[in-house]
Amino acid sequence: MANQLYADVILPLALQASYTYSVPDELKAKVEPGVRVVVSFGKRKLYSAIVYKLHTVKPQVSQVKDILQVIDTSPIVLPGQFKLWEWIAEYYMCSLGEVMKAALPSGLKMESDTYVASGDVDEMDLTDEEMALIHLLGQKRKLTIQQLTEKSGIKHPMSIIKSMLERKLLFITEEIEADYQPKTESYIALAPEYSDEKKLCELIDLLGRAPAQQRLILAIASQATIPNDLSTARVPRRTLLEKVDVSSSVLKSLIDKGIVVQEEVTTSRLKPSSNDDVARNPLPLEDFQIKALGEIKAQFGSHDVVLLHGVTSSGKTELYIHLIDEMVKGGKQVLYLLPEIALTTQIISRLRKVFGDRVGVYHSKFSDAERVEVYLKMLSREPYDIILGVRSSIFLPYSSLGLIIVDEEHENTFKQYNPAPRYHARDTAIVLAKQSGAKVLLGTATPAVETYYNARGGKYGLVNMLERYSGLELPSTIIVDTRDARKRKRMKLHFSDTLLNAIEKAIEQKEQVILFQNRRGYAPFIECADCGWVPHCEHCDVTLTYHKHTNQLTCHYCGFGMEQLGSCLACGSSNLQPKGFGTEKVEDELALFFPNAIIERIDLDSTRSRSSYERIISGFEQGKIDILVGTQMVSKGLDFDRVSLVGILNADNMLNFPDFRAFERSFQLITQVSGRAGRKEKQGLVIIQTSQPDHPVIKSVVDKNFISFWEWQLAERNRYHYPPFYRLIRISLKHKNKVVLEATAENLAKTLRHLLGENVLGPEPPIVSRVQGLYILEILVKIKREQPLQRIKDFVGHSILMLRQNRETVSVIASVDVDPY
Repeated sequence: MANQLYADVILPLALQASYTYSVPDELKAKVEPGVRVVVSFGKRKLYSAIVYKLHTVKPQVSQVKDILQVIDTSPIVLPGQFKLWEWIAEYYMCSLGEVMKAALPSGLKMESDTYVASGDVDEMDLTDEEMALIHLLGQKRKLTIQQLTEKSGIKHPMSIIKSMLERKLLFITEEIEADYQPKTESYIALAPEYSDEKKLCELIDLLGRAPAQQRLILAIASQATIPNDLSTARVPRRTLLEKVDVSSSVLKSLIDKGIVVQEEVTTSRLKPSSNDDVARNPLPLEDFQIKALGEIKAQFGSHDVVLLHGVTSSGKTELYIHLIDEMVKGGKQVLYLLPEIALTTQIISRLRKVFGDRVGVYHSKFSDAERVEVYLKMLSREPYDIILGVRSSIFLPYSSLGLIIVDEEHENTFKQYNPAPRYHARDTAIVLAKQSGAKVLLGTATPAVETYYNARGGKYGLVNMLERYSGLELPSTIIVDTRDARKRKRMKLHFSDTLLNAIEKAIEQKEQVILFQNRRGYAPFIECADCGWVPHCEHCDVTLTYHKHTNQLTCHYCGFGMEQLGSCLACGSSNLQPKGFGTEKVEDELALFFPNAIIERIDLDSTRSRSSYERIISGFEQGKIDILVGTQMVSKGLDFDRVSLVGILNADNMLNFPDFRAFERSFQLITQVSGRAGRKEKQGLVIIQTSQPDHPVIKSVVDKNFISFWEWQLAERNRYHYPPFYRLIRISLKHKNKVVLEATAENLAKTLRHLLGENVLGPEPPIVSRVQGLYILEILVKIKREQPLQRIKDFVGHSILMLRQNRETVSVIASVDVDPY
C-alpha cells in the first residue's frame, strides 16, 4: 500500500505557520507546492489555501481533514516567493498566513460565505413570520443571515431564525466562490460555411432586399487579419454595431439564421499604451549624469546595493531609464518601486514612451480584478519586463529579476504599519534582490539617516549627483517668522504678506505655485468660544476633524463621523469656531485672495479614485491649474516645468511632532517640496513660514547642507540609543478595559526587563491612546547591534505567547512591530 500523502498548507489567517491536510488519491496528480486548494477549517468554514510542502509524515492529531478541491492547474506561488515569505514572517514576527494575505490580490483568495436555505416544511405548521421567511428564501434561493434579517421586515427576526434552525426548518450551508472572474467581450464572426469567398458573394446577392444585413456582413468580412482568409474575420460586437450603425435586432436576425456566430472572448482589463506612447530610445544624458551612471555600474561590481544621492531635479528618473534599458536588453526584469501612487501617473508615461507595453503597473488604486491580471501575467510565458508599483509590488512572481530601483528610498510610506506583516518595502526589496541575484539602486535627494550611514560605512555603494538637469539652479529660500509677522500685522489669515505677494507675482507671469500644508481637512477641531468644549470621537482619544466640503466632523482613525453641530453640546452656545487649518481651509482662503486663479487640492480626501489622481496631476502638468495645495503627496518626486514658487505654510507642526525621526522627516519633507520649485530659465523661490526661524532643521534646509544635518542627527541617535546604532521592537497592547490593560502591560514589561534590563521602555500610551474603543499601551525594546537579534525576538515572541495562553490576559490584543518607525 502506498504511503498516504499529506500537504502542509498556508491559510490567509494570523495563525501558526501551516496546517496539514491529507491528499485524496484522485487529487495527488494535481497537488504541488504553490497551487491553491479548498480546505475546511474549523467547524464548517471553507478557505482557499496555498500548498506549502508535501510529505508522508502523519500529523499527531486524531483526525486529518482531506483537501476538498484543487483550484489551479499550475502554481501561483513560486519557490522564490515562499523563500521571501519565510524571511518576512521570521524577521517581522508574524505568521505565513499574514504574509499570504498581503502578498496575494484579494481575487486570488477565497473564503466561504454562510448562507441560510429552507428545508422541507409543512406550511400548515408555520407562523406568519416563519412563512414570510420561507417565501423570501424561495424567491432568493439563498441569503446570508444578515441579508435575511434585513429583507424580512420582521421585528426581532433572529429569535425566529434560531428557532427554525433548531427545528430543521432552515439549515446553514457554506459556499465558496472565486471573487475574480476573467473579463469577456462578445465578438462576431462569419459562420464557418460562409468563410468561403464564393459562398459569401452568393449570400450577399440573396440579401439584396436587406441592405442593413448586407452592410453588417461586409463589415465583418473586412476585418479579416489574413488576406483572402475570411475565417480570420472577427470584430467586437459593440464596435460592429457602432461602425455599421444598425440596430441589434439586425444582428440577432443573422445570428438566428446561422449566418454569423457570437463568441465570448477573454480580454484584458489592463489599459494598453496610448498612441502617444511610441517606443523610442532613452533621452541622451548630460555629462554629469553619464559620469554618475558609470559610477553606479562600477559600484555594482563590488556592492549589491548602491545609494544614488542626487539633488532634486538632477534627472534621476532619466538615469533610471538608461539602467532599465540595459537590464531589459540583457533579458532581465526590473522592479521600480515608488512610495506614492500619485507618482505612478507621471512616471508611467515616461517609461511607456521608451518601453511601451513592456511596463506593468501595480498598486491599490487598480481594481482587484486588474491586480489579479497583472499577477497572472507575471506568471505567464510573456511577463512584464518592468513593474512600476508601490510596496506591494515586491510580492509579485518574478522569473528573472535583475534590478530593483527604490525611488525616494527615505519615504516612510514604504513601511506597512497595519495590519501585519509590518514590513518595510525598501529593506524587503534588498532581501528579495539578494535571493534573486539582483542589484538594488536606492535613489533620493534626502537619504534616510540609516541608509546614508550604511553608504558612508561601505556596506552600500555611494554615488553623488549634485548638479541639476539643464543647469537649473537650486531655489532660493526665504524664511518668514510668523510670530514677528503677526506682531507687525503682516499676516492675513494663514498667509504672510511675503507669500501673498509672491503668489500674485507668479500668477501674473503665468507661472505655477505649490502650497504645502501637511494636514488635510478644513480644521483639526471645532471649539466652543464660550466654554471651550471640543467634540471628540466616541471611540478614539482624538478630536474630530472638520471637513467643510461634506459638512462633517470626522475621526481620521476609525471613520466615525457626524454632521457639523449647530450648537455646543456642553453649554448650548452657537458660537462654534474652527481651530487650526488643513488643506481644505487653505484652498478656501486662497479663493478670497485670488478669485480668478484655478486652484486644486491634492490630499487623501480629494484623490480617493485613480482618475482623480490622474486628472489633478495631468491638469497641473499641462498648466491648467495655477495653484496646487497639498499634503506630503506634493513632495514626492513630482516634476513640473512651470512651478516657480513653493510655499510651506506651517513648518512647526512637523518640527514639534514627538518622534525621534521628527527632525529627519521635517528636513526631508521641506527639502523635497522645495525641490519642486524652479524653471529652466529662472531660479525658483521657496518661502517657509515658521515661528522657529532659528531651528537647526530650518537652518540646514536654507544652507542646503545635508552632511552637517546628517552628522548632527547621527550623534543624537548614538547618544539616545536609536537606529542605526540600536534596533527597535515596539509591542502594542490593546484592551477595552484600561485596568486589565495596565496590569498586563506592566507584567509583560517586567518579564522583558529580566533579559533586557533598562533597554525596555514603557509601558506608555501613544499620542492617541484609544482607538475604536480600545485603550492602547506600548512597550519599546531597544537592541544593541551586537546583541543576538533572533534570540531576543524569540524571547519577545514567547513572552507574548504566554499572554495569549493565560486565561486572564487572552483577551488583550498584542501586536509586534520590528523596525517600527
